[in-house]
Amino acid sequence: MMHQAGIPLGIRFKLLADTPQESAAQVVGTTVLGDYRDLDTLRAFAADCDVITFDHEHVPTEHLRTLQAEGVAVRPGPHALVNAQDKGVMRATLDSIGVPCPRHRLVADPADVTAFAHEGGGEGYPVVLKTVRGGYDGKGVWVVKDESEAAAPFLAGVPVLAEEKVDFLRELAANVVRSPSGQAVAYPVVESVQENGICAEVTAPAPDLDPALSDEAQQLALRIAGELDITGHLAVELFQTRDGRILVNELAMRPHNSGHWSQDGAGTSQFENHLRAVLDLPLGDPRPRAKWTVMVNVLGGDYPDMYRAFLHCMARDPGLKIHMYGKDVKPGRKVGHVNVFGDDLEDVRERARHAAAYLRGTIQE
Repeated sequence: MMHQAGIPLGIRFKLLADTPQESAAQVVGTTVLGDYRDLDTLRAFAADCDVITFDHEHVPTEHLRTLQAEGVAVRPGPHALVNAQDKGVMRATLDSIGVPCPRHRLVADPADVTAFAHEGGGEGYPVVLKTVRGGYDGKGVWVVKDESEAAAPFLAGVPVLAEEKVDFLRELAANVVRSPSGQAVAYPVVESVQENGICAEVTAPAPDLDPALSDEAQQLALRIAGELDITGHLAVELFQTRDGRILVNELAMRPHNSGHWSQDGAGTSQFENHLRAVLDLPLGDPRPRAKWTVMVNVLGGDYPDMYRAFLHCMARDPGLKIHMYGKDVKPGRKVGHVNVFGDDLEDVRERARHAAAYLRGTIQE
């Protein structure tokens, strides 16, 4: 999707991919197959690149520091990206700049989890446990109800972060983009609905969100981007609490699922603005094209040939925008998304949900 956004701008891409089946490898002409965890592979790949950027946060921090020290333009830089790679580092950094977060600390073992559950005014279990590195789409995250359940996260042999289980009203996301020269833009704050740890649906802007709280979320995201010296797109995932506060849940420093709506619903998509930022070009207009845009993820089911469903979906709704990733269909795997925009929220939402469900094969009409 970044490649797609770069084509009108004449941006040429070179891709490092694990396998030729990866989504981007199917469309980027110059693709190198290799292991992003190997420093020599990264060095060779970066040799003729003007700028290196990412579609995930898992490239080893120490390798990125080495590349940067050798003169490679890495955006976002490792000093910023480590806050999306390591949840322990992220929490410590956000604490140091006064960003509101759920109560948290690193824990040593299940007994320490129990101690955390009751300290600092905590109400005991349940507690959220996260491995500090490697998690995504609900992986590496556990909600544990007692000490016996707290043992599983420690089996991975990496540090574990404990967090209070926030009694939240809903999840929000504030997406911003920042260039090396310091220009920044903010997209409307969106509502994000999760199912089994995976983003299922995004509504832009978040319905019934108090304008003051929306402004607070945007300003918070812009402040984080500036304080951490981020270049590119930053998604700040938030909890809106029942007592009217916002707390930072996660950070992502790349185009993010909560911003996919912007492909069709904003003046400039998150993908184009990320490219503009990492190349230090002036940023584009992030304002919405319509009153509402709803993005619904297409999850894999038992119906592998989704393309046959295009005829129904496109004929039923000519305004529908379908984006498929070229991935093998597996149950629960994100294989695409649909965007619908318009002036009637319930109409837009129903159309997006219908299309995603029909593509998945869960409905037949």
